[in-house]
Amino acid sequence: AGRDATRAFASGDFTPAGLVDNVSGLSSPELLSIHSWLSFYNDNYDPVGKLVGRFYDENGAPTEALREVEAAIEEALKFQAESEQKKQQFPPCNSEWSSAKGTRFWCSRQSGGVHRDWVGVPRKLYRPGSQGSCCVCVRSTGPPWGQPDSSQHGNRGDLDNPHLEQYEGCHPLAEQCVLT
Repeated sequence: AGRDATRAFASGDFTPAGLVDNVSGLSSPELLSIHSWLSFYNDNYDPVGKLVGRFYDENGAPTEALREVEAAIEEALKFQAESEQKKQQFPPCNSEWSSAKGTRFWCSRQSGGVHRDWVGVPRKLYRPGSQGSCCVCVRSTGPPWGQPDSSQHGNRGDLDNPHLEQYEGCHPLAEQCVLT
C-alpha cells in the first residue's frame, strides 16, 4: 500500500526489488500484462486517488513518463493485433513426434487453436528477421489473404507467398506430412 508496484504486476516479482514504478525495458508481453491489470482495476474498482510519483504529479496530472508508457502499451497492442491477424492467415500446424514414426505435421479446421472454414496444407514459414521456420497451415484454394478478387490472382490461396516452403518429400496438396 502507498507505493507503485506496476513493474511487479508485469514481472511477478513482488520482492522489494520488484516493487518499483520503473517499467523501462519491459517486453511487449509484460506491457500487455500491465494493460490487462489496468483494465481489471478500471472495470472492477472506483478510483479514490492518484499516487504522486513517476506517473502522476502532485496535482494528479499525468506525467510525461505515463504518456510514454501508454504509447509503449499502444504499440504492444498494435503488435499483438498484427500477430493475431498473421495467425489467422497462417495458423500453426498440429504436430507429433515419435522415435518409431518420425515427425508428423497436419492441418485441420482447428489446428493452432484457430477455428476456420478451411483445412489447408502444412508449409514451413520463414519470417523476416527470424531464424529458422515454423510449420503453418496454408490455404490452397481461393484468392490470397486480403485480396478478395481471385480472378486477378488465381485460385491458389496463399501457396505462392514468398516466405513459404514446401516440406521435402510431401505431396504439394497433402493435408499431412510425415518426415522420418
